[in-house]
Amino acid sequence: MSEFVVELRKVCKSYGANAVLQDIDLQVRHGEFLTLLGPSGCGKTTILRLIAGFEQPDSGSVLIDGQDMRGLPPEQRQVNTVFQSYALFPHMTVFENVAFGPRMQGISGQALRQRVMATLRMVMLEEFADRKPLQLSGGQQQRVAMARAVVNQPLVLLLDEPLSALDYKLRKAMQVELKQLQRQLGITFVFVTHDQEEALSMSDRVVVMNAGTIEQTGSPREIYETPKNLFVAGFVGEVNVLPGRIVGANASHYDVLLHGKSIPLQSPHRFALGDRVNVLIRPEDLRLWREGEGTEQDRANLFPAAVEEVTYKGATVDMLIRLEDGALLSTSQFFNEEDPACIDLDFRHGERVYVDWVHDWETLLPDEN
Repeated sequence: MSEFVVELRKVCKSYGANAVLQDIDLQVRHGEFLTLLGPSGCGKTTILRLIAGFEQPDSGSVLIDGQDMRGLPPEQRQVNTVFQSYALFPHMTVFENVAFGPRMQGISGQALRQRVMATLRMVMLEEFADRKPLQLSGGQQQRVAMARAVVNQPLVLLLDEPLSALDYKLRKAMQVELKQLQRQLGITFVFVTHDQEEALSMSDRVVVMNAGTIEQTGSPREIYETPKNLFVAGFVGEVNVLPGRIVGANASHYDVLLHGKSIPLQSPHRFALGDRVNVLIRPEDLRLWREGEGTEQDRANLFPAAVEEVTYKGATVDMLIRLEDGALLSTSQFFNEEDPACIDLDFRHGERVYVDWVHDWETLLPDEN
């Protein structure tokens, strides 16, 4: 058995003059839930189509379980695909939809029924076996599509934005169900989405793509907390970008001039005196202080600001605050009713505040301009 169930080696793909994929190197491990995340047109679905055999690369190799797939048609690859539209046969019952693949493999009779019903039990649709797809809800149709894809026990299941047609609450529920099903089956999932929350909540690893290239690969936490560049940071959640300049350097420790204050920060990147940098801070990592809170010495290390916008969201209050030099920051403050020292979140438009953050929660990156 190969170390990786899927490998793409130096894969390039163009449609006419449009280069869709450029020198893609990607390895997918056995049994993992890997998500391809990126904006529309970045090449995510093209990678799925290359793995499935619906397209062939212009150059490079696609390997499944160590075997080069060049020239091998979709039906001879140990992969199945769940499409965005589900692509169910409307004239067939749920049972017949799921039985279609095994029948094509020559399975029939009691063996067929046992396999199909076992798969339907897995997705909690056993009692719907005799219904037609149009008699089912969107979430139930999605489960039928999953059952039809996994009944032949493929090595890899490819999922092309299968939750995009569902409403918000059902989509959230199906995220949990998909992850549980993947663990239960032990099948490798390669999942495509442009929804960063979906990617972070479901995946073992996330591959962030942009314009036909891979920007970063890592665990959801690595992608969110230590983005490698501004694109990844901005695409995966909200982020505040504070431009600064290196005014002191000692190994990985730096003094960064930010909005008139010298702030000691750390970074694995190497900088020299005078280098321009960007300090990235997530909205939930910013802390707000009201007038009169803390000592005057405390406030000397804080950035004065004014509240520009307040949005109540139940568990959080989201705010836009404007620093004295005009820079606008986004912040999310969390309620904690059990904490008597919890900050009062009843902020007013125009209220004067002070802002800082827990150091080491920021990301220090080179300026890309």
